[in-house]
Amino acid sequence: MARPDKAAAVAQVADKFRESNAAVLTEYRGLTVAQLKELRRSLSGNATYAVVKNTLTQIAAKEAGIEGLDANLTGPSAIAFVTGDPVMAAKGLRDFAKANPALVIKGGVLDGAAMTAAEITKLADLESREVLLAKAAGAMKAKMSMAACMFNAKTAGAARAIDALRQKQESAA
Repeated sequence: MARPDKAAAVAQVADKFRESNAAVLTEYRGLTVAQLKELRRSLSGNATYAVVKNTLTQIAAKEAGIEGLDANLTGPSAIAFVTGDPVMAAKGLRDFAKANPALVIKGGVLDGAAMTAAEITKLADLESREVLLAKAAGAMKAKMSMAACMFNAKTAGAARAIDALRQKQESAA
């Protein structure tokens, strides 16, 4: 029978999995407490970073309906539970890992789908949501402007042709 403290820890991690839209599994071996504090501070607003026990995480992930993390749950593990923009959290983890090579990104989950470390790096290379939305809006605006010019071109051409005919008739009379 499970001990009450372990059952509570599993329930807490399962709730974090359910509340977050992404989770990134990392290995923190070799990082100091000050470095972990700095990492938590850099992720604030987008994610919470928690050191977890592998067996409890496996049980919590199954309870939350998340698959694909079992292979990465070896060694000392910590999870960044992303509640904000997953791209910004991935960028924060990638940048921190560049500055502190002891942090290793093992894999993760995004909207229920398992991701490898390489896929998380690709996610970090994306531009932020706001930039992508602005680019999409700009592309749509450009297409609308081109359509408006096309519609105006026909009427403007007809108006020029009518004006040329009018001038020709005036000069002939």
